[in-house]
Amino acid sequence: MWLQAQKNIQRVDISNSGIQGEVPTWFWNISSGFQSLDLSHNQFVGEVPTWFCSRFHQSLNILNFSFVLLGFNNFSGPLPQISPYVNELDLSNNCFSRGLFHFLCETNETVSYLLEFLNLEGNDLSGEIPDCWMNWPELLLLNLGDNNLTGGIPRSMELPPWLGMRLSDLIILSLSSNRFYGELPPEICYLKDLQILDLANNSFFGTIPRCISNLTAMYDKILALVTSMDISNNNLSGDIPISFTSLVGLRFCNFSKNHLTGRIPNGIGDMKVLESLDLSENQLSGQIPQSLSSLSTLSFLNLSYNNLSGKIPVSTQLQSFNSSSFQGYELCRLPLLVNCSLGGQIPHFDTEKDERDEDELDWFYIVMSIGFGLSFWGVCSCLLFKRSWRHAYYRFLDSCWESLCIKLQIWGWI
Repeated sequence: MWLQAQKNIQRVDISNSGIQGEVPTWFWNISSGFQSLDLSHNQFVGEVPTWFCSRFHQSLNILNFSFVLLGFNNFSGPLPQISPYVNELDLSNNCFSRGLFHFLCETNETVSYLLEFLNLEGNDLSGEIPDCWMNWPELLLLNLGDNNLTGGIPRSMELPPWLGMRLSDLIILSLSSNRFYGELPPEICYLKDLQILDLANNSFFGTIPRCISNLTAMYDKILALVTSMDISNNNLSGDIPISFTSLVGLRFCNFSKNHLTGRIPNGIGDMKVLESLDLSENQLSGQIPQSLSSLSTLSFLNLSYNNLSGKIPVSTQLQSFNSSSFQGYELCRLPLLVNCSLGGQIPHFDTEKDERDEDELDWFYIVMSIGFGLSFWGVCSCLLFKRSWRHAYYRFLDSCWESLCIKLQIWGWI
C-alpha cells in the first residue's frame, strides 16, 4: 500500500525478494512513471499487460536509461509491446508463448527505437522469426536461445549487406538451441565488432564463410572481454578456412559435431590466447599441426573422433590432456598408450615429413635425469672437498635460521 501511494519514484528494484503471485493491476499502471524496473528472480505469475511497455517512459524526458528486467519468473502469455525509449529489456526464463510478430513488427514507424539489449531466452516462443529487424537499429545484444522457434532465419537476420552499417555495433549474437536451418551467409562477416557468436544446436548447413577473418574484434590479443565462437552441433561441411587462424584474439572455439573435412590449419599455433578448442566428432584428417604444441594458454582440447593420424606433437601442454581428447582412429604417442612404431613402420599415417626421433620424449626424461644428477653431485663434491666453501655454506644457513627466528618472534609466532 505504501508503494501504491508513491508518485515520484523513478527506480524500483524488488528483485530476489521471494515474491509469489500475480502483479496487481495498479502496479502496472503506476509503472509508466518509472525510469527503471527490476522484478527479476522472483516467482511472479500471470500475464504482463500488452500495453505496459508501450506506455513505459512516455512522460519522461530522460529517454536513454529505461530498463525493464522481468527475467527468471513465471510470467506467461504473449510478449508485451515495447516503448521506443526502453534501452534494455530482459524477459528471459519465463513462460512467454506465441510468436514474435506482434512484439517486433507492430511498431511506431514515426519514432526511432533505442533498444540495445533484448533477452528472450528460455521461454516457449514459437513460430518463425519475422523480418522486422530493420526497426531496431541500436540493437547490440540479442538472445533468442532455448525457445521453440522454427523455420529459416529471415533475410534481415541472415545478415544482408546493410546490416554492417545498420547493426555494425552488434557485439553478441546468440541464436543457439533452436531449429534454424540454411547456409551461414557471408554477410555475417560485416559484424566487425562481434565478440561472441553462438549458433550452436541448430541445423545450419553449408561451409564456414571464408570471410570469417573480417570479424576484427576477435583480432585483439589483449582484449579485456571474452571472445568466443560456437557453431557446434550443426550440419556444416567443408574445411576450416585458413583465414580462421587470423582471429588471434579468439579465446573459446567450438566447431564440434559437424561434418567438417580437410586438415586442421597449420596456422592454429598463431592463436596465442586460445583457451578452449573443441573440434571433436567431425571428419578432419591428416596430422595434428606441430604448431598446436605452442599454445601455452590452452586449458581444454578435444580432437576426438575424427580421421586424424600420426604422432601427437610433443609439449608439456598436449601431453597433460586426458587420452579422451585424442580418442579414435590412428593417433599415437602420449597421452595415448599407443607406440608410433610397428615393426619399424608407422601404420597408415599421412607422410608429412617428420624426422624427429620417435623416442624423443624418452630422451627428454633421460637427459633431464642426467643433468639433475650431475648438478646435484657437482654441488655436493664442491662442499665435500672445498673446506672454505663448506664453512661459508654453513654460516649462510645459520644466518638464514637466525633471521627467520627473529621474524617469528616479532610476529609473535614463537
